[in-house]
Amino acid sequence: MSARPTSLLFAGRMPVVLASASPRRVALLRQAGLAFTVADPGPDRAWPERHGVRALALDKAQRIARTAPGSLIIGADTVVVARGVRLGKPRDAAAALAMLERLQGRTHEVWTGIALVHRGERRTASECTRVQFARLDPATLRRYVRSGEPLDKAGGYAIQGLGGQFVRRIEGDYTNVVGLPLARLRLLLAEFA
Repeated sequence: MSARPTSLLFAGRMPVVLASASPRRVALLRQAGLAFTVADPGPDRAWPERHGVRALALDKAQRIARTAPGSLIIGADTVVVARGVRLGKPRDAAAALAMLERLQGRTHEVWTGIALVHRGERRTASECTRVQFARLDPATLRRYVRSGEPLDKAGGYAIQGLGGQFVRRIEGDYTNVVGLPLARLRLLLAEFA
């Protein structure tokens, strides 16, 4: 008889709720063996003047914490920064193409903010990963945009999908580029175990 698998990510006993509708974050937490439920915090808020992704992640976690007292809430928000310009999710195909044109042949940063909320306690952190894109011809960029993959991804690409073939190098946490830095999250979760 084999032992029941346990999560190495979190040893706490309280229920965990992911305050995100991102299928990529859900997949990462499932892969890590965490038992959790998902709650959509609703539309993203306007970008705050200070603390960026950490403030947005905390906002998401706090919105769900009001409806799930006693649960440990995980909020996250990811943004791509290319040459000083913040790139969120493209609003349409033209915006996705413009983002990819800005990224191709250059290095950009992927920032993810994480927030944990439980019974009034809050912890936040952020993670940065540098990603170098290959040079790409305009026809390849247009074909990628037509695939539909870029339309709901920060920066207009998915490293774990078709967009992964454009990445020459990364410096930092791969799971951060997917949308949730598991190593950093594990450290925050340990404070609640």
